[in-house]
Amino acid sequence: MTSQKETHEGGCSCGHVRYKIMSKPLIVHCCHCRWCQRQTGAAFAVNALFEAENVELLCGDLMEIAVPSPSGNGQKIARCPKCKVAVWSNYYMGGIKDLIRFIRVGTLDKPDRLPPDVHIFTTTKQPWVILPPDDLVVDEFYDYETTWKREDLDRRKALLGAATKEPFEQNL
Repeated sequence: MTSQKETHEGGCSCGHVRYKIMSKPLIVHCCHCRWCQRQTGAAFAVNALFEAENVELLCGDLMEIAVPSPSGNGQKIARCPKCKVAVWSNYYMGGIKDLIRFIRVGTLDKPDRLPPDVHIFTTTKQPWVILPPDDLVVDEFYDYETTWKREDLDRRKALLGAATKEPFEQNL
């Protein structure tokens, strides 16, 4: 995570879907909320956030399904239509929606390159999950201004600005 020119590749388990990312992440979340636990069937979900324009589908196609989220705004999960692995999601996130991808870090070819920057919703963390003492940990969600790096806040602000310029019907 040293430059905006960073690249990552990944895909689903059957190989039908392959993607490439051409930037460093905005931030990497390890989410311990009950929704992520239920939707992944695991103790947490690790998502790296990238601008959608920096995520290129190299091969295959995706099926998108809408599912509820705690905010009430829902999320769209992009899955491989063959093996059904979730490769990314789009959340409302202040109106950004389709302009940002929450890449499932486990679908990356080298997931160890993107450890969590922050652990969120730790009030519902499984008690047997022990977090490293030096990791940033918050009870629920964090304050963007104090958690994100300045350069990444600028990237987020650009996404928010682009989201407000979309035609009205796309913002519904």
